[in-house]
Amino acid sequence: MNDTTTAVRATPAKAEAGGRLTFHILRYNPQERGSAPRMQTYELEDAEGMTLFIALNELREKQDPTLQFDFVCRAGICGSCAMMVNGRPTLACRTLTRDVGPEITLAPLPAFELIGDLSVNTGKWMRGMSERLEAWLHEKKADVDFDRLEERMDPELAEQLNGLDRCVECGCCVAACGTARMRADFVGAVGLAKIGRFRLDPRDARTDDDYYELIGDDNGVFGCMSLLACHDVCPKDLPLQTQIAFLRRKLVGKGWD
Repeated sequence: MNDTTTAVRATPAKAEAGGRLTFHILRYNPQERGSAPRMQTYELEDAEGMTLFIALNELREKQDPTLQFDFVCRAGICGSCAMMVNGRPTLACRTLTRDVGPEITLAPLPAFELIGDLSVNTGKWMRGMSERLEAWLHEKKADVDFDRLEERMDPELAEQLNGLDRCVECGCCVAACGTARMRADFVGAVGLAKIGRFRLDPRDARTDDDYYELIGDDNGVFGCMSLLACHDVCPKDLPLQTQIAFLRRKLVGKGWD
C-alpha cells in the first residue's frame, strides 16, 4: 500500500477586527551618522478594513513622525509600498492587517538600495535594468509617420501583451528571488517578463539572436534556478513562470549556433 502525503501551506493567524496589533519594524537610516539597524515595536488598535498602508500612516501621524516608508497611489497600481511582511514581499496597500495576524514584522525589500527604514530605491534598480535590456519597442519601420494607422493585431495577442504590461515594477519578484541574492546583476523575473513581452510583439524588430545577447547567460534567463518564488508573490498575478519557460525554449539553442 502506498502512503500519500498532502502538503499543507501554513497560514498566519488572523487578527480579530478591533483587536490590538503589534508591529515589529526594522529601523535604519543609512544617511544618519551613528544609526544602526534595530527592531522597534509599536502597538495600534485594529479596525475593520484596515490595511498596512493605513496602519503605517497612523503610526507615523500619531506615534513616530520619523518612520520612513513609500506610497503614492494606495490602490496597488504604483508598486511604491512594497515591503517584507512577516518575511514575504507584498504591497502594503493591498494587505489587510487582519490577514497577517496580530504580530506583524515589517522590513524593507532586500536587493535594493536602502533609503531608510521601509523605503528602498526600486526606481534606480528598475531604470538600470531597463536600460541594460533595452526594454522598449524597437520598431521595424525606421521612418516616423504620425499619420500612419497602426497595423491590426490579433485580439488574443493584444490581450496577452496588455496583461504583461500590468507589471508595476514593485520589486516583489526580485526580493523573493534566490538568484538575485547571489548575483547582483541578475535581471530578475521583472526583466525577463519585459523581454518576453517584446519577444511576443510582432512590431518589434529584434530577433532571437538579439535577445540571446541580452539575457542568454547566468545573469539572464539561464541563471534562474526555477524556484519560482517570483511567480508566487507577484501582486499582479503575472504569468512569470510561463514567460521564463517561454524564453528558455526560444533561446536554449542559440548558444550552440
